[in-house]
Amino acid sequence: MKRCVIIGGAPIGNYEAVRDYLDSENDYYIYCDCGLKHREMLGADPDLIIGDFDSIEKPETQTEMIILPHVKDDTDTMFAAKEGVRRGFADFLLLGVIGARFDHSLANISMMLWLHSRGCRALLVDDYSEMEIVGKEPVYIPDSFGYYSLLAVDGKAEGLNEVEAFYPLENAELTPEFPLGVSNEALPGKTAKVWVEKGRLLLIKDRGGK
Repeated sequence: MKRCVIIGGAPIGNYEAVRDYLDSENDYYIYCDCGLKHREMLGADPDLIIGDFDSIEKPETQTEMIILPHVKDDTDTMFAAKEGVRRGFADFLLLGVIGARFDHSLANISMMLWLHSRGCRALLVDDYSEMEIVGKEPVYIPDSFGYYSLLAVDGKAEGLNEVEAFYPLENAELTPEFPLGVSNEALPGKTAKVWVEKGRLLLIKDRGGK
């Protein structure tokens, strides 16, 4: 099954690094509204274009397009995620969805939680980091990454375990009120492993390396 790549309109500064995540043979590209500005630099043609075109002129193209109303409940990227799930995708890559609009950035974290609730994996990539949701299924962080952080963005998380990490945890609890999970790292030559028994966390992995 192909992966669904959703491209939003937030700035992308390091196109070279972001392009390394793309697989033109196995990716299905959904461009959301002004996310089309990234098309040339990403070198990836859209399979589907979605938007209300309030921030970019509607393109003249033969590519499949879903035109949304200006007044709606879903953001363009949320609609794209729903459409991707409707079309059978279970693996998502999110680009251009973290930026100056902090409200939209947080909304797209909520979108990741929505995808996770439906059994989908979503990897969000920006100029500096990778982000994904951690639940019961373990997620691995090689020591090639820099710092990583775990944040309680979905209420209390219980039974947090971190192994092969500089700050290991066993059966710990994280809440949104105290950022205990900020700035950990895998031990040298090791791959950290993290999971929670109850609840979910946002994992942010620094791509800066060590």
